[in-house]
Amino acid sequence: MTVDATQDDWIRRAKTLAFPGAHIIDGADHHGGGGTFAVVSSRDGQVLADVADGGAAEVDLAVAAARRAFDDGPWPRFAPAERGRVLLRIADLIEERRADLALTVSLEMGKPIGDAHDIELRALIGTFRWYGQLADKLTDESPHTAPDALALVTREPAGVVGAVVPWNFPLTLAGWKVAPALAAGCAVVLKPSENSPLSALHLGRIAVEAGLPPGVLNVVNGNGPVAGKALGLHPDVDVLAFTGSTAVGRHFLRYSADSNLKRVWLELGGKSPNIILPDAPDLERAAATAAWGIFFNQGEMCTAPSRLLVHSSVAEQVTEAVVERARALRVGDPLDPATEMGALVGPDHLDRVLGHIHAGVDAGARLRTGGDRVLPETGGVYLSPTVFDRVDAHSGLAREEIFGPVLSVLTFDDLGEAVALANATEYGLAAGLWTSDLSTAHRVSRALKAGTVWVNCYEEGDLTVPFGGMKQSGNGRDKSAHALEKYTELKTTWIQL
Repeated sequence: MTVDATQDDWIRRAKTLAFPGAHIIDGADHHGGGGTFAVVSSRDGQVLADVADGGAAEVDLAVAAARRAFDDGPWPRFAPAERGRVLLRIADLIEERRADLALTVSLEMGKPIGDAHDIELRALIGTFRWYGQLADKLTDESPHTAPDALALVTREPAGVVGAVVPWNFPLTLAGWKVAPALAAGCAVVLKPSENSPLSALHLGRIAVEAGLPPGVLNVVNGNGPVAGKALGLHPDVDVLAFTGSTAVGRHFLRYSADSNLKRVWLELGGKSPNIILPDAPDLERAAATAAWGIFFNQGEMCTAPSRLLVHSSVAEQVTEAVVERARALRVGDPLDPATEMGALVGPDHLDRVLGHIHAGVDAGARLRTGGDRVLPETGGVYLSPTVFDRVDAHSGLAREEIFGPVLSVLTFDDLGEAVALANATEYGLAAGLWTSDLSTAHRVSRALKAGTVWVNCYEEGDLTVPFGGMKQSGNGRDKSAHALEKYTELKTTWIQL
C-alpha cells in the first residue's frame, strides 16, 4: 500500500488481514489455558479477533523462557554488533509489513491510518534501526587510578525485563522499551494492553523470524490486574518498565516492594502546559500547533498540551483560532486517509472523557465547541474536538489528566503567573513555550518542572534525545543512549597490580 491508497483500498485490505491470537513464549505460539478475550475495534464496534487470555501461569512460562535465554542462551553473549544486526533485520521486516502493521494499529485503537502508517510505524522502524546501529558503539570506562591498580567500569545487561505498554501508541512505546533492552543483551517479556495486543503479537513474530533466539522476546496477552500484576510480582523479573497511568504505576512500585525489589521504570501521566506569550514569533502558528497537539491521536497522549496558558492580551485571538480549527477538524473513519481525528479506544474511555466534560460544564467553565459524541450510527467511538475557556485553575479540567480531545484554556497577566500555573500540577512530563525572546526561552524552560520543554514548537524531537518525566509523571528515560541505563548494571572491577 502506498500513500495514495484510498479508504476503499484500506477497507479491502483490512478484510484480508489474519490476526495472531496466541501468546509468544520461547519462540513459539502458546495458546495457554486461560481462555480468550475479544479485541474489539473502536472504529465500528466489530470484533477483530479472539486472543489468548494470559494469567499467572502464562507469565511464569514466559519469564522462565526469558530466564533460560538470558542465563544460558547466546543472546547476552553475542558480540554487540551481532545483536545490532538482528535489530536491523527486525526493522527491515517491519518496513516490509508496514502497511499491515499500520492497519492493525488503526483497527485496534482507532488511530487514523495516515498517522499509523506515517508516524507510528516510522517511529517503530526508526527505533529498531537506531538501537541496532548503537549496539556496538558503547564503551566501558577505565578511570585513572594510582599506578599500582587498574579500575574497570563495565555495563552488563540487567537480566529479564518485564515491559508493560499502553494502547495509545502500541508499537512506538513497545519499541522504545524492547529495542534498547535487546540491544543491551536482556531478555524481555512484553505485556501489551488488552485493547491493542494484535500489533504487539505481530511484532513478536517478526522478531522470531528475524533470528532472535527463543525466549529472548516473549509476548503475553492479558488484563493488567492479572497478567500485569503477575509480571510485576514475579521474583525472576529483574527490571520492570511501564508506560501508563500514575495509578497503575503506583501498583508496580508496590509489586516491586512485595517481591524482589526489582527496578521499576515509570513513564506516567501528564497535564502538559502550553504557554503562549504575546511576543510569540507567529501567533497563528502557535494556535494551530496548540490545536494540532491536543487533537492529535484523539488527545490520547500523555504529552498532549491539554492546558493552553495564554497571555490575557492575546487570549481571545488565540482561543478563537483554536476553536475555529477544532470546528474544522475532520472526525471520521480511521481508514479514511482524509480523517484527521479517529475513534477513541473504547466505550468505557469515551464515558470517562464525557464525565470530565460534564464536570467541567458543571464547574462553570465555558464550552466553546464540541463536548458530545458523534457518528454513533457507525458503531464506533467518536467524540467531537472540545475546547473550554474560563477554566478555573483549581478545577478538574485544569488538574486532571483527561486523555482525550479536550483543551482547557487559562489566561495569565505576567510571566511569573504563567510559570506558577504551568507548575501547579502533580505531573511533569512536558511543556510548550512560545516566545521570540531568547532570554525568556531559557529562563522559563529552566523554571518549568517538565522532562521535555518545546520552544516555538510541540512534539518535536528524534531518537537522539531522552524522553521521560518529573514528579508524578515518572522516572527514567526512554529514547537516546540514556534508555540503556534502565537495562544495564554498572560493575566495578578493581585489579591490584
